[in-house]
Amino acid sequence: MKRREFVAASGVVLGASILSATDSIAATGASGLPSEAPPPVDMGSEFRRSEGVVDVHQHVIPDFYAAELTRRGLNVFAGESLPTWSAQSALAYMDDQGISSAILSLPAPAVCFDEPREASLLARRCNEFMARAKASEPGRFGSFAAIPQREPGSACAEAIHALDQLGADGVQLLASDGQHFLGEPRFEELMAELDKRQAKVFVHPNMHATSQSLALGTPGYLVEFACDTTRAAVNLILSGTMERYPNISWILAEGGGCLPYVAWRISLANALPEFDDAAPQGVLHYLRRFYFDTALCASPSVLATLNELVEPSRLLYGSDWPYLPHVGERDFQFIQTTDLLTSTGRGQLQRGNALSLFPRLARQGEAVAALPVYDVESSSHWALRQMKKPLSALAQSLKD
Repeated sequence: MKRREFVAASGVVLGASILSATDSIAATGASGLPSEAPPPVDMGSEFRRSEGVVDVHQHVIPDFYAAELTRRGLNVFAGESLPTWSAQSALAYMDDQGISSAILSLPAPAVCFDEPREASLLARRCNEFMARAKASEPGRFGSFAAIPQREPGSACAEAIHALDQLGADGVQLLASDGQHFLGEPRFEELMAELDKRQAKVFVHPNMHATSQSLALGTPGYLVEFACDTTRAAVNLILSGTMERYPNISWILAEGGGCLPYVAWRISLANALPEFDDAAPQGVLHYLRRFYFDTALCASPSVLATLNELVEPSRLLYGSDWPYLPHVGERDFQFIQTTDLLTSTGRGQLQRGNALSLFPRLARQGEAVAALPVYDVESSSHWALRQMKKPLSALAQSLKD
C-alpha cells in the first residue's frame, strides 16, 4: 500500500520530522542561493529551451500599475520591493530557463483597494494590457485576469468580461482581499459564474489585516503568505464552495502554503457534524482536487509531502519571477535533478499538467491528457448520510 493511501485510510499525521531545519529557503550563502540548493547543474540554454516548461506563476508589472502602487505606498509589500518588468526581460528570462509559456498575473495586493471604481478601472486596464501581451507573443504569454475582489458585483462583471471577451486563460483571486477570505458567502455569485465557465482560478496569497497586525518582524512572504493561502483553501472546502462548484480548477500558489503539512489535521473536520453537508465527500477528496505550484517551495521536504498527498497530475511549475530570481533559478535546478521525481513526473510537473489546464499551449500533434471530471455528492451517498444522522445524534446525546 502506498503511503498516500495509508495516510487517507489510517489517519497517520505527516510527521514533523519531514521538515528539517536545513530546509529553509531563507538561509542563503554568500552566493545568494539557499543553503539547501544543490550544486549548480551545467545546462546550456539550447538544452533548456528544448524543455518547453510552462510557468503558471509569473508576474506582470506594467508601468502604470507600478506607478499606482507607488502612489498608494504599496511599492514595498510583504517585505518585497516592487521589481521592474518588461516583456523583453520576461522573454529573456524564459528563454534562459527553458520556459516556453508563462501565465501572467499581478503580484499581491493586485487591485484589492478600498475604492471600488478605481479598483475596477485598474483591473480592466491590466487585463487589457495582458491581452495585448498575449496577442503579441502567441503561445508565450497567457493571463490570469485581475479581479476587483473587494466589490463582489464588480468582481463578477470583470471576470465575465475577461474570460468571455478578452480570452483570459483564467482568473487570479487572492486568498484574501485583505478583509475577506475565499469561501465566504459574498463570493457566491462569482463562484457560480466561474463554475459555469469551467474557469481556472489561480489563488495567490495576500496580507490579511490580521497578518498586518501581528507584526512579527519577519517579511510577510516568509510566514503570513503561507497562512493566507492555507486559510483560504480550508475555507473553500469547509464552506462547501468546492462541493457546490465542482467545475472550477483551483491552483494554489507556492505549494499551497501550510496546507499539505496540515492536511490530515484539517481532515478531522470529517468527524464534526457541522461540516457534514459542506464536505460530504470527505475533506481529503476536496483537498486532492487542488493543483499546487512550486514557486518558493521546490525542496525535498515539500515535494516529498506533496508526493504523499496528491497525484503527480496535480503539480505545476511556478517561478514567481521577477521576485526572488535567485530562488527561482535554484528551484528550476532542483526540479531538473531531484530523485523525488521520475522522468514522467518531471515532464508532468513542468509541462504536461499545465497543458491539461491550458490545452491551447500544446504544440501541434502533442498529446494532452483530459482534465478529470468532478461532480457533487451522489443522491445515494446523500441518502446514506441522512439515514446515519439520527444515529449520530443519538450517540452524541448519550456521550453528552
